Amino acid sequence: MDFVNAIVSLLQDPMAAIQGWIAAGPLVAYGFIFLIVFVETGVVFMPFLPGDSLLFAAGFFAHNSELEILALLAVVWAAAIVGDQCNFMIGHFLGTRIIESGKIKALTPERIAESRGFMEKWGGLSIFLGRFFPFIRTFVPFLAGMGGMRWHHFFGFNVLGGITWSTLFTMLGYWFGDIPVVQEHFELLVVGIVLVSVIPTIVGVARAWIKNRRTEDVLAEEDLGAKARESEAERGEDEVR
Repeated sequence: MDFVNAIVSLLQDPMAAIQGWIAAGPLVAYGFIFLIVFVETGVVFMPFLPGDSLLFAAGFFAHNSELEILALLAVVWAAAIVGDQCNFMIGHFLGTRIIESGKIKALTPERIAESRGFMEKWGGLSIFLGRFFPFIRTFVPFLAGMGGMRWHHFFGFNVLGGITWSTLFTMLGYWFGDIPVVQEHFELLVVGIVLVSVIPTIVGVARAWIKNRRTEDVLAEEDLGAKARESEAERGEDEVR
């Protein structure tokens, strides 16, 4: 329950949430940061967690509180790498069964199609690039495991992507943590990060939806055409009789 409350408070007020963790002790803060990054990347049914904004906020507080930047980087590196590895194994052993069950609502056909299209376009590099897109970040390692990607091939891109993504957003928060404008408008900046990172996912889902609608329209037209041809054929047979 504490973890659920931590997620809710983080979504409502990230600054107050992290300040509360730090007040409980640096180890508590490191623990919650590890868990949230790990769960977002490692548990396929929780892709909605704010990984990008959490990393930025954690870096911000490492500049302005008791959090040590090197310790924080070690925590987020481990969480990102281990999380993706866990997700890969879930996809490898349980992926088909999970999708067929239909119980994970986050695994919509549009999101699966978008993630698969992303992987087909970029190949193994999709493991690295997918880190920078919410939802895709969660689904790509799952689908890679389910699709039979070799573990050693996945692992290299996993480590490279996990370190690059977590370092980038953490250090952005750390470097800009002493700018007055950032301090005064921290909540708005975090919301902006979330919106910017989610835009590509929204565009991808919209494109997949439009593509599906066009495909449905084409199939419907073909079906109508087939029925019309059948009717004409039946009328021709009646006339012959």
